[in-house]
Amino acid sequence: MNDPRALVQDRLARNSWGLLGTQGYVLGLDAGSYGLRAALVDLHSHTYECAHREPEAENAEATVNGVLELARGLLDAHHVSPSHLVRVGVGFGGPVDARRGVVLRSPRLAGWDGFPLSERLESALGADVLLDNDANLIALAEATFGVGHGAQHMVYIHLSTGVGGGMVLNGRMYHGATTTAGEIGHAVVGPVDPVWRDRAPGTLEQHLSIGGLTRRAGELGLETGDLAEIFGSSAAGRQVVAEAVDVLAARLSQIIALLDPQMVVIGGVVARHGGESFFAALRERVQHYGGDFLPRDVQIVPSVLGVESVAIGGVALALESMRE
Repeated sequence: MNDPRALVQDRLARNSWGLLGTQGYVLGLDAGSYGLRAALVDLHSHTYECAHREPEAENAEATVNGVLELARGLLDAHHVSPSHLVRVGVGFGGPVDARRGVVLRSPRLAGWDGFPLSERLESALGADVLLDNDANLIALAEATFGVGHGAQHMVYIHLSTGVGGGMVLNGRMYHGATTTAGEIGHAVVGPVDPVWRDRAPGTLEQHLSIGGLTRRAGELGLETGDLAEIFGSSAAGRQVVAEAVDVLAARLSQIIALLDPQMVVIGGVVARHGGESFFAALRERVQHYGGDFLPRDVQIVPSVLGVESVAIGGVALALESMRE
């Protein structure tokens, strides 16, 4: 099992992030994607610490207050004055306007529409705060500290309660025109769907999210909300997984043809349950759909930073901003 602390500390010792990158501290915050998490990096000694708690209530104010309490507690525990905090990066599980530091909306929780998250955290912590979507931050975390370290062109796909993604191109995170690039889960699978040919086209998220997989399992007679059972040995479960692999492989072959990445990293709870057999099947089907067009084998690998990945991505975002 990979140790996020060891990976982060090793990369910190081997890299430089500009004039500000040798002094003070940076924080990476996860505002609810994997509970509430705060990651603290000492830029001088290259140490990494992470703290976690679950939110007390599922609304915007409770989340912000909880993540601030967690961050302040981590600073206090390591005797860090807020005046020594250089920068903060924060991830949110939904579409954001990264340039304005505003949450656009939450697909699951109330109170987030138009929420000025960067401004709220800046006023409380006294340091510049950068906001991004959680999948983008996982992509940046894996490219900076994780399995994608050294890859200049990397695509990340996140399979969980939703389906999202992020891209690191030419060594930098790609945001697009409105900072919402990577929302691959909302792309329509069609017009001819390789799984449900007699239905109107659905989205990738409707096929590959936890809800999508369990719904399909129910249609095949496997009534369960347990991913372990879907990825088990039942005939219905095997069919659900085979269909999911087929849908995802077709989309990945298109992404590879369009962007020509060195690596595709896949994470989230669905990928973790799928394990190596899921990845082996996916690699085979990507080659099938890519055919003779793909001149090389693009690496398709699982993410390695786990539940700390969004907070680590916040650290990476803060560090990247110090190079500019």
